[in-house]
Amino acid sequence: MDRRQFLNTTSVLGSAALAAPYALAQPAPALITRDAQRPQMAHGIQSGDPQADRAIIWTRSDRPARLWLDWSTSASMTNATRVRGPYLLEDSDFTGRVDLSALPAGQEIFYRVVLQDLHNERVLSEALPGHLRLPAAQHGKATRNVRFTWSGDTAGQGWGINEAWGGMKIYEQMRKVNPDFFLHSGDAIYADGPISAQVKLPDGTFWNNVVTEEVSKVAETLHEFRGRYRYNLMDANVRRMAAEVPQIWQWDDHEVCNNWSDSKDLSADARYTEKNVPLLTARATKAFLEFAPLRRTADTESQRIYRHLPQGPLLDMFVVDMRSYRGPNTHNMQTSETEESAFMGRPQIAWLLDGLKRSKATWKVIAADMPISLHVGDGKDAEGRDRWEASANGEDGAPRGREIEIARLLREIKHAGIQNVVWLTADVHYTAAHYFDPAKAQFSDFSPFWEFVSGPLNAGGFGPNKADATFGMQVVYQKAPNEVNAPPTNGMQFFGQVDIDAKTKAMTVTLKDLVGDSLYTKTLAPHRA
Repeated sequence: MDRRQFLNTTSVLGSAALAAPYALAQPAPALITRDAQRPQMAHGIQSGDPQADRAIIWTRSDRPARLWLDWSTSASMTNATRVRGPYLLEDSDFTGRVDLSALPAGQEIFYRVVLQDLHNERVLSEALPGHLRLPAAQHGKATRNVRFTWSGDTAGQGWGINEAWGGMKIYEQMRKVNPDFFLHSGDAIYADGPISAQVKLPDGTFWNNVVTEEVSKVAETLHEFRGRYRYNLMDANVRRMAAEVPQIWQWDDHEVCNNWSDSKDLSADARYTEKNVPLLTARATKAFLEFAPLRRTADTESQRIYRHLPQGPLLDMFVVDMRSYRGPNTHNMQTSETEESAFMGRPQIAWLLDGLKRSKATWKVIAADMPISLHVGDGKDAEGRDRWEASANGEDGAPRGREIEIARLLREIKHAGIQNVVWLTADVHYTAAHYFDPAKAQFSDFSPFWEFVSGPLNAGGFGPNKADATFGMQVVYQKAPNEVNAPPTNGMQFFGQVDIDAKTKAMTVTLKDLVGDSLYTKTLAPHRA
């Protein structure tokens, strides 16, 4: 049995060989066969945060249950290892995860997840099959090419699951390229974007959405935030990719509400009855951490999202968080680095620099949830000045505001002699390739580097945004729609693909569209010390 055959099968787990070991004190009688009386995993399974010897496996039950799984390096499940997982209860919306460890580096891992009904332990769900590919050991020799995809911005601006159109079919395009993992660059949901049953398109036809109660309004309660994640997992394309390809998630603003920061004020937004942004953020954070297949940190900072994920000798992934530690969105023109001008914050910058300095991998990817030098506005402040959402401030001079933190980071990367750093991001709902050239910058104490942008995933198309010249950003390529909030039907949906050659160690970045066509390709040769 090969991988495709394995993933297209389910196992009832009713035989004695499979059912008996599931924590039963005596041989199990025949299992109830009607599906409605079995635990259900309607939202599928996910794997995430892969490393050489471990990965997260996630699922959600429809009732109190215990998670079990078997894993093997063979699709035939020869010599499978059985793992007892957590109880899935109401306090986590019946979600749960297992951090599989002590796995063989660089191997294909086949697994199947089964739920045990806590109301009757002799009743088991059908098994859902999954697959993931582990990276090589960090200090070993690169023997296999690396491939991954990235994008962001899922189901935004009212564009939900249109089953007649094929659903969120860009996820199927990403699955088809057989990546080692998928990086979701933020805005995994649009908690602030209601989804209605129909949207009239410019040609007079209608886009028809699947609608649930939780997505019909802005998310305010914990139940509504959770419902947003459940909604996206109703899409067959999303579930199919999640079962086959490990994911690395980060977040941005729409997991809470548009452009949220310490300055966010919902008092004039009639859609919200709950105006308390910190309380909304707390509920949104809990829902995100319940549904994202990420490895959670210890209680020293249990809700931390930034993390380092080694992917073997060719690649280190540094997933950053530009949302949780920022100061308020302001005019962004401070002349010194303060709490108000913070973007990632000093502790996270120190962590990132330390990780980059320690890295022995050929390529260091900084997975950012926002672009560095694109104008991303957030209305006006009380004095009528432009208020800014990202790090750029619309002024092409020396670094000010949040740019000071970025300048310090770029300067330290150069002075530490760190090479082969590439930035990947989404957020702006179009695709682009940016080259940062110190020879054309107002602040020039940094090594040149590339930033690649992609998205959205089944959301409205926008752009292109204006560029800030402080760091010498050159727009080498961009593709964006000609209309604001362009529907997915116009094809302006994008993802990126990264390939690293094991022999030459060259990194090739390809920007792709809704149907998987290549729009722009850039091959970067590694700098060799």
